[in-house]
Amino acid sequence: MNPSRILLVDDDAVLLRVMAQAFARRGYEAACADSVAGALQTCAEIEPAYAVVDLRMPDGNGLYLIPRLLQIHPALCIVVLTGFASIATAVEAVKLGAHQYLTKPADVDDIIHAFSYAPGATQLVPDAPPTPLGRLEWEYIQKVLTECDGNVSAAAKRLGLHRRTLQRKLQKRPSGLA
Repeated sequence: MNPSRILLVDDDAVLLRVMAQAFARRGYEAACADSVAGALQTCAEIEPAYAVVDLRMPDGNGLYLIPRLLQIHPALCIVVLTGFASIATAVEAVKLGAHQYLTKPADVDDIIHAFSYAPGATQLVPDAPPTPLGRLEWEYIQKVLTECDGNVSAAAKRLGLHRRTLQRKLQKRPSGLA
């Protein structure tokens, strides 16, 4: 098991690419999978120390995947990251062996912070600072722009903005983005 390797599992290709780049900037070797089958195969091949798993995927769900990943690598630290959070799935994920459960959108720093959380610890881990609103907006605009193949007019329409407004927002890169 390589302590710098991380497995990212999500059916959203844009999110996978953005997360992989963000983890790479922080010194991780990220491998991506967009399905349950792909995640199991990739996990066996790369022997990651960490995994970020989405709940909803085309060929199954993250709850099914958690125990299977742990069978491959029992020491694997898994964080479930989902846009469809519920208390029931959070409890079930932790019972199945997930280390932590986060809701989208979550910053990569939030995910790294979740990896350091020790289940059953008596001391509370302080919350990571929230992601600045400007950065969240920038990342969402970039996601929509990518989905529109770089077409600013189409992205502006999807975002409910005037094209010139979107162009101005794209010129103003938020501070703290590398």
